[in-house]
Amino acid sequence: MSTGTAAPVRTLVSIFGLEPLRIGGVEAFAREFSAQLAERGWNSVLCFLGEPTPLVREYLQLPNVTIEVLPADLKAATAIPAVSALLARHRPEVLLLQFTPFLSAIPWIARMRGVDRVYFVDQGSHPAGWTDRGTPLWKQWVARVLTSPLTSVLSISDYNLRVLRARGFLPVSKTLRLYNAAQVSRPHDPALGNAFRRRHGIPLDRTVVAQVSWMIPEKGIPDLLEAARISLEQDQTLHFMFGGEGPCRAEYEAKAVSLGLADRVTFTGLVRDPHGEGLFDAADIVCQMSRWEEAFGYVIAEAMAVDRPVIATRVGAIPELVIHEQTGVLVERGDYAAAAAAILRLSADETLRRRLGQAGRKRAEQEFNVRTNVATALGLFGVGPRRDGSTEPR
Repeated sequence: MSTGTAAPVRTLVSIFGLEPLRIGGVEAFAREFSAQLAERGWNSVLCFLGEPTPLVREYLQLPNVTIEVLPADLKAATAIPAVSALLARHRPEVLLLQFTPFLSAIPWIARMRGVDRVYFVDQGSHPAGWTDRGTPLWKQWVARVLTSPLTSVLSISDYNLRVLRARGFLPVSKTLRLYNAAQVSRPHDPALGNAFRRRHGIPLDRTVVAQVSWMIPEKGIPDLLEAARISLEQDQTLHFMFGGEGPCRAEYEAKAVSLGLADRVTFTGLVRDPHGEGLFDAADIVCQMSRWEEAFGYVIAEAMAVDRPVIATRVGAIPELVIHEQTGVLVERGDYAAAAAAILRLSADETLRRRLGQAGRKRAEQEFNVRTNVATALGLFGVGPRRDGSTEPR
């Protein structure tokens, strides 16, 4: 009778260069990633730059998950021994880096600690109107030395992939595109949306136009406020909702007051669980008036996943998500008059909102589905099939 020894449990370490304050796109990815690793018999170590909030920790805590906290500045010298100790402790076969510095010592540390494969996810957005003016050859050479330990770099959009390849920082053969993604398993829930409206004092009979983002100039909040001023002159049933926190929130709240919009604009602050609390369900239209070149657009994918029509600017990768007149409406950066016209058009036509929203959900299911995209990522990382032999997401 054989007494075979069980195969050792393998480990994948993910380092996210951010603080997990809310259940957003990153956290949804981390949870689905860990769940599918468990199906394949792997441990998942999730590392962040701050202690997760209790809500986020509970959301991420699966039987195969270990949560670690690293120094807040991964560029600092103190980060090197911390990362080295982390890798020595968990001895992963695979390391995944997201929202970390592109050029850093971490991939080299990983190789020295025996990590077999190191992947970097390029999440970087760029300033408004940014174009690559060419990278000096000496910078390309230095970058290729620093990135040589990387197995591959995954860009989250075709736009980002073009930028990455144009910079010449690593061989084209080491680059590929894999979209960010959102949960698409939960349908729109009007009751949850109405409850969210009541909590924030938004009348149920108003058409709600929402933007969810950090309160920073790059997200175009002032442009949407100007669009609100114009559109409210013609349609008093509209209400504008801004979800998120950031350094410019007080400034934007003051601008809303100065424009005479105080009773038609609601700033919710940071919503810890936008989907679970019904933020997207409370919206009839979702906007993303970004000024900078967005690398992807998590909020757009999240809105499409619950069949909300989207109005967004034609910048960066956004046109890869919002197909003009099919899943939403695109306007030019800073053109708040065009944004107002699109808002008025959609607010007056429920059938159009429904058509765009349903088409958006179908596109999200096909292209931005966190389950299928995570399964694709694990295949690229060489993690292998599920224990039942399947490579398909559950």
